[in-house]
Amino acid sequence: MLRELDIRNFAIIDALSVSFSEGLTVLTGETGAGKSIIIDAVHLLAGGRGSQEFIRHGAKKAEIEGLFTIEDEKHPVFQKLAEFGVESSDGDILLRRELNEKGKNVCRINGKLVTISILREVGAALIDIHGQHETQELMDEKQHLHLLDQFAGKSLAKAKESYANTFDKYTKLKREFSSYNENEQQIAQRIDLLTFQLQEIEAAQLTAGEDEELLQERKKLQNFHKIYESISAAHEAIQGESKGLDWVGTAMSELEHAASVDEQFSSHSELLSTAFYQIQDTSTEIKRILDDMEFDPNRLNDIEQRLALLQSLKRKYGASVEDILLYHEAQTDELDKLVNRDQRLQLDQEKLKELTEDLRVEAEELTILRKKAAVRLGKDIMEQLQALHMGKASFEVNFGTLPNGRFDRHGHDAISFYISTNLGEPLKPLTKVASGGELSRMMLALKTIFSKHQGITSIIFDEVDTGVSGRVAQAIAEKIAAISIHSQVLCISHLPQVAAMADQHLFIEKRIDKNRTTTAVHELDGQERKEEMSRMLSGAEITELTLQHAEELLSLAHDRKLLMK
Repeated sequence: MLRELDIRNFAIIDALSVSFSEGLTVLTGETGAGKSIIIDAVHLLAGGRGSQEFIRHGAKKAEIEGLFTIEDEKHPVFQKLAEFGVESSDGDILLRRELNEKGKNVCRINGKLVTISILREVGAALIDIHGQHETQELMDEKQHLHLLDQFAGKSLAKAKESYANTFDKYTKLKREFSSYNENEQQIAQRIDLLTFQLQEIEAAQLTAGEDEELLQERKKLQNFHKIYESISAAHEAIQGESKGLDWVGTAMSELEHAASVDEQFSSHSELLSTAFYQIQDTSTEIKRILDDMEFDPNRLNDIEQRLALLQSLKRKYGASVEDILLYHEAQTDELDKLVNRDQRLQLDQEKLKELTEDLRVEAEELTILRKKAAVRLGKDIMEQLQALHMGKASFEVNFGTLPNGRFDRHGHDAISFYISTNLGEPLKPLTKVASGGELSRMMLALKTIFSKHQGITSIIFDEVDTGVSGRVAQAIAEKIAAISIHSQVLCISHLPQVAAMADQHLFIEKRIDKNRTTTAVHELDGQERKEEMSRMLSGAEITELTLQHAEELLSLAHDRKLLMK
């Protein structure tokens, strides 16, 4: 849910902080008070299109910040955050967006700078904004298949996973098959190139890790004289006459004598004795190394030439010898496929034919399962429309197939929602329903069902109840409240029926401060809420009768909400 919203220097808003609760929050107030401006700010926070015109006059930048709390650890937004390298903890997600006077956008998620496209993707998983005339996800035919699959749930999920695995194999093999049918001249040129590259690599007779070994050996040879002098000096210091070993030997003899008289020196005598023989062995080994050491300028030259060869191969085939060997392995496989392409082509043709048939069978299975789900969806939609006083309407899921008999990752179905709002009228695509009131009710019917499956954290309705009244208004109010059971809902409304169903009622008003207009938000409760409801019922004048009517409306709404839960 959207827990906190902070807006600064946005349109007529100077500084505004709002805390939201779970369930249904209704925003009311006079026309032009700034209700839609708050929704515009949330829209920008979710990655909507920004403009310098949003910046409050006289300010250098507009700032919007929203804190979301997600309790479901498996919510899809966390997977998106992980994909974009954004850390999240305790289920809190902080979105922030700044618009400056030069038209620049600064977007952050949990403090990490992100692009506007990333903010938009994350925002889409958190917020769903509906306006009366906006094109929404439910009104987008491209989304209808996805919505139907969500509605179908587990009954379809396993079949979709199996189909997706087959589709991946199919597309991979199809790409390989297409590569075999390239221009013969291009294939011949590719074979020549691969043959040359493989021969060049093989001629080098590479060994994994040899570049590191050669670098170490070159370093030793380049510093041969320094090493020789240091070892010689070390040997002389140990083994020379009246040098280190002689003095340690004298100390050892003296300690042995002392230990023969006083046992407290025994351990020290033993340690020194051990050290003496270790030093003696080390001196002997150093002498052996000195005798064997011989500077070979030819070997250094050979190493330099070998390293130059390796560097040349690295520039062409990989950053290390291991990468070059992996490249050789991959190119060997490609060359084998090209040289033996006729045989492979025949095998792949047979395999592709088998996979195509498997894909067709599994796609048909998806269609069958979807049609069963579509029947259930149609019944559920009709129940919702009946409750919204559109009993004469008809709804069905229209099934077609993708053009040219092709498949995509979701099967071969082309799905769209069709509706007729009047008896005797033909079914038409949902996107062509013209009436604003009918469109609002249709959207609410669909949203009531799909809000259980979409996992959207916050759903925002911006005056979707415009143009309705009476029993339809009451039905819309109850539907919006029903949606808020599964998702937090923020709703701008002029209908008292909707306001009465609110779990949180926010009043938006304009104020004049130092000759500047600004927007303020005040949470209503008790008598204040009753007075606002009365104003919404009567228009301007609040009377004892309208107050009684408001109280009755609130009481009825309370009873209906109890029945919903």
